[in-house]
Amino acid sequence: MFFDSHAHYDDERFDIDREKLLDGMKNAGVDYVLNAAANVISSKECIKLAGRYDFIYASVGVHPHDVEEMHEETIEELAELSTEPKVVAVGEIGLDYYYDHSPRETQKYWFRKQIQLAKRLNLPVIIHNRDAHADTMEIAVSEDISTIGGVLHCFSGSWEMAKKLLDMGIYISIAGPITFNNVVKSVEVVKNMPMNRMLIETDSPYLTPVPHRGKRNDSTYMRYTAERIAELKGIRVEEVAEKTTENAKRLFRI
Repeated sequence: MFFDSHAHYDDERFDIDREKLLDGMKNAGVDYVLNAAANVISSKECIKLAGRYDFIYASVGVHPHDVEEMHEETIEELAELSTEPKVVAVGEIGLDYYYDHSPRETQKYWFRKQIQLAKRLNLPVIIHNRDAHADTMEIAVSEDISTIGGVLHCFSGSWEMAKKLLDMGIYISIAGPITFNNVVKSVEVVKNMPMNRMLIETDSPYLTPVPHRGKRNDSTYMRYTAERIAELKGIRVEEVAEKTTENAKRLFRI
């Protein structure tokens, strides 16, 4: 029923019950999961998970937190990993100016480099953007990501930013924070954006939706995000599930 377009089941927080949890996903109504990479080691773990479970797909890439560890050879290592059959995207890549774990110029350099890799591989990109809206858009436009497609995961920008991305053919992914009481911008985005460009995600183990906020997140909680979207759009939850699954399959060519 649901396609969780962004999760991190290689995270250590799932070490205690990963197999049991994933074995029960289909019975919980989760038909597909994209396990998103955070660095080279994580990319390899994503590929292993995708090989073990028929409903899991993988990405390869380095998160902005970890780009200080990158060098030119890393790009070729990611390129080699991308040849695995269930690798469907480059990500998550992008900019994070909230934590600033890596210098901003370094983040921008490797964001560009990984977009260029995605172009070479003809794979869509999964973009992380936190408190870096202007630079994210400048790089997305100047590198012309519309040629390969992609998604802004856990979108937190304005409707004006969303419109520009939608005009470029980029998808917008909605996560658990849409259920939070203090959310304003994302509500406007959901109300206004077309369903044929929306994905949903958990970002597990992070961003757990209400009513489980504060607990470890997983794909079985995706229904709460879908219910809130359905409420805002005036449609059925089943339609949210159907449309967002179609969209994710189209983007990731599944």
